[in-house]
Amino acid sequence: MDLLIALLPALFWGSVVLINVLVGGGPYNQIRGTTLGALIVGIVLLLTGHSSFEPKVIIVGLISGAFWALGQGYQLRSVDLIGVSKTMPISTGMQLVGTTLFSAIFLGEWSTGTQVVLGLLAMILLVGGIALTSLKGKNESSEGQSKLGKAIVILLISTVGYVVYVVVAQIFSVNGLDALFFQSIGMAIGGFLLSAKHQTSTRYTLRNLLPGVIWAIGNLFLFYSQPKVGVATSFSFSQLLVIVSTLGGIFILKERKDKRQMLGITAGIVLIVVAAFILGGLKA
Repeated sequence: MDLLIALLPALFWGSVVLINVLVGGGPYNQIRGTTLGALIVGIVLLLTGHSSFEPKVIIVGLISGAFWALGQGYQLRSVDLIGVSKTMPISTGMQLVGTTLFSAIFLGEWSTGTQVVLGLLAMILLVGGIALTSLKGKNESSEGQSKLGKAIVILLISTVGYVVYVVVAQIFSVNGLDALFFQSIGMAIGGFLLSAKHQTSTRYTLRNLLPGVIWAIGNLFLFYSQPKVGVATSFSFSQLLVIVSTLGGIFILKERKDKRQMLGITAGIVLIVVAAFILGGLKA
């Protein structure tokens, strides 16, 4: 049962962008609604006493939440440009590369020769996986490749947001559950700032509350599963979100792929998932 619960973050997080696209509204309605949805869960946690008011927790929570909004907002812009099934493998791979390199270089997590070798192997697998999921379709136009190039730049910015969101809590040793309320405030502020200069619709913002609530519930399942199955296993399982979102983009959102692209996406996802489990082992 504990292992099944540990799989739930991947299911919930992998569903977020799918629901964003299904309910519609474009990236700016989506990021505003998603962050407000996360805030709703944060307020519930506050009312049930699951929040810390320690100054360090407040500051880290606000900063990490704002950078999460940056990461999610730009990820949604990429989805709007090239679709879910192309965006999510690239985004997941970039996030794993970014957080791992930061942890290895600045936090000294690769302290043995074995960790260095396995870490570098995981990096090679991630880069290979990203390349395979980005294969050009047989009949894909030059415009499609141009959009992919723009999306890569957008996802680099997104990755910076996600990496800061993850590592700032590690640097200051802040418990995620304690910080979740103030993190959700940071998300809501970040979502408002990202969408402030763009036309948004109240109707579509309200529709996008749902993926925000789902993301936050997935976060709670992660916090619950970590002491049950270990940080390494819960981390690795959570990265399976790439399977949910990518296959959901193809089969639920009907994003068309030719045979060559399907083979590339399948092989790329396998490499990314294997790399995630290797990195999860390094965190043990």
